[in-house]
Amino acid sequence: MASFVVRRFGLSPPPYDRSVSQGALRRLGVALLGLVAVTVLGTVGYLLLGFTLLEALYQTVTTIATVGFREVRPLSPVGMVFTIVLILVGVGVVLYNLGVILEALTEGHLRQHLERRRMDKKIESLQGHVIVCGYGRVGRAAREQLLAHGLEVVVVDVNPRLAEEGDGLYLVGDVTDDAVLRRAGVERARALVVALESDADTVYTTLSARAIRGDLVIVARARTTDSAAKMLMAGATHAVNPQLIGGRRLAVFALQPDVAEFLDVVMHEENLDFRIQQVMVEPGSPLDGRALADLDLREHTGGLVLAIRPAAGRPLEPNPPASTVVPAGAVLIAMGTPEELDALTALGRARG
Repeated sequence: MASFVVRRFGLSPPPYDRSVSQGALRRLGVALLGLVAVTVLGTVGYLLLGFTLLEALYQTVTTIATVGFREVRPLSPVGMVFTIVLILVGVGVVLYNLGVILEALTEGHLRQHLERRRMDKKIESLQGHVIVCGYGRVGRAAREQLLAHGLEVVVVDVNPRLAEEGDGLYLVGDVTDDAVLRRAGVERARALVVALESDADTVYTTLSARAIRGDLVIVARARTTDSAAKMLMAGATHAVNPQLIGGRRLAVFALQPDVAEFLDVVMHEENLDFRIQQVMVEPGSPLDGRALADLDLREHTGGLVLAIRPAAGRPLEPNPPASTVVPAGAVLIAMGTPEELDALTALGRARG
């Protein structure tokens, strides 16, 4: 997979950074392992000197802990030399352990590790969430909009500070690494939003995600028209150029401000009762195979059908005539209150 990307697009993924807390915990693990090793070594040594197992363990612990108790048995010259070596090695290991534990406590690494463990378990339990790759201005805006619609969001960013600013579920890592995508739950996610600073990284991440999940909805941020085309080739469901969209919206506000304001309010205003929403038509639902005139959705649900996509990959048909037959798998673009849209969505579901 990686070799194909390098040949086709001339890309190479940046290295994967590990957090500071992981390094501290690794040092703590090494220190504890060293303490166990010294204890075992001392116990075995005293066993060879003729001590019983309990006596050997007791003598080892009191020696490396420097508590000053008497020897369990009189020591031969060999035993004295062994005890001197054990004191020098054991005391050093104990002091190192104390330093590492103190560092972990004072710098909060243990607390960070526990919080990270809890967050990882939460992410592992998610189903149907959205992963936002890159927490710059575009990624931050996308996350806020998704949260406003009640969706669970996992932010992934290579910069620890940016990822932690989200004050929610996040991972610090390089999303061009398949392992990081899997940790974020890409196999269970509803969609992936790729808003990285580099178009090359966005293409690489899109390729990786598409290889893992063939049916995943991938929305990629593109800086240019050419890069948008490459992202679609790489497997993105949609490639969005925020600068282009922003420029067009500015022009619409200048030419048709009332239309632009209406669309902006309907799509983004949280306090407005009206919404625009897509409704899936499942096979066997009350909508399947019937004409819009026969359904009379405006009368029965209150929702207004603005457009219809007859099948995946087909273009949207705005303002469909009443004679239009709604096939299974179609998508209706409707406007109405949340209650009206819920009623329309219920009609689109298959009857059990």
